Amino acid sequence: MAATYDFPSDLLAGQEELHQVRAELLTLLKRLPWSVDPQEGFSDDHGWRKRERPASPGWTPDEQAEVEKLRQRERELAVFVTCHRYWKDISGPDTVDARMRLKHAPEPE
Repeated sequence: MAATYDFPSDLLAGQEELHQVRAELLTLLKRLPWSVDPQEGFSDDHGWRKRERPASPGWTPDEQAEVEKLRQRERELAVFVTCHRYWKDISGPDTVDARMRLKHAPEPE
């Protein structure tokens, strides 16, 4: 039978916010131009597959700030979740199992 873990509410909330921040960052990065700085487009068909990119206007200062803000929050939450005091009482293979279950835990109430 699989073990069950009684995760503290702050750890569950931190993991859920981490999922949300990562999803928001991914959505933002998909919307932005491919290059942070303005770049000319290119086409290269000399490799094993053809690569093409349109010209990139680059990111605006506001877009750069938004990406940095989300990346900073992602780092803070990752540290919070991985270094939470809850993990000191779990060791060995249970640590891996518990961390995987936390990633897929239902949202906190």
